[in-house]
Amino acid sequence: MQIDYRMTVNELAYNLTDCRGALLNEFTQPELHIESANPQIVALARKLSQRNSTACQQVRAFYNYIGNTLVYTYNGANWGAQAALGPMGSDCTEYSDLLVALSRARSIPARYFEGILYLDKSTAALAQIDHAWPDVYLPNTGWVALDPTLGRSLVNRDTYFAHYTPDHIIVTMGVNPSVLRGGDYWTNLYWPGNATNIQASGDWKIDLVSK
Repeated sequence: MQIDYRMTVNELAYNLTDCRGALLNEFTQPELHIESANPQIVALARKLSQRNSTACQQVRAFYNYIGNTLVYTYNGANWGAQAALGPMGSDCTEYSDLLVALSRARSIPARYFEGILYLDKSTAALAQIDHAWPDVYLPNTGWVALDPTLGRSLVNRDTYFAHYTPDHIIVTMGVNPSVLRGGDYWTNLYWPGNATNIQASGDWKIDLVSK
């Protein structure tokens, strides 16, 4: 079965000038692959938060650390936030896991998304079509998008922080969505022993519309 889609994806930019206030109590707990209670992650989050008093400054410190430290290696799996700190290399899943885990370790709400990334000349070498990225909840702003994978280069660092570029298409929220039985959308098990494979293929383009 082939299904063709035409959709509108909006670009969003966020103003983080005022970043003091209350946070949500949701999306702050550890889970599989998001080991925010792990002592190594807790200690790292505390260290990176020093001299960064607001949630916005802390998340930016996590984002910069991930971009400066992790070595991008496409592995086709999700090894989790703790594994991202090891020598095995990381791709978009571990980049997102670690940012979510570091944020939750400081009680900053953070969520994990999986979806499809439109690739053009500027991003083709940075990620895969099947992509993962997080967002965080910041005071006086709400949920704010960022992409530590695409922002790992200093050239792109500001482009993918507090900025939703119109090339990210969300398919699922959550690193372990129960509706997919702990799997991801690329191989969704509908019943034991059988699988439905979802593939993104064909010609892609983005039509930019200014309003």
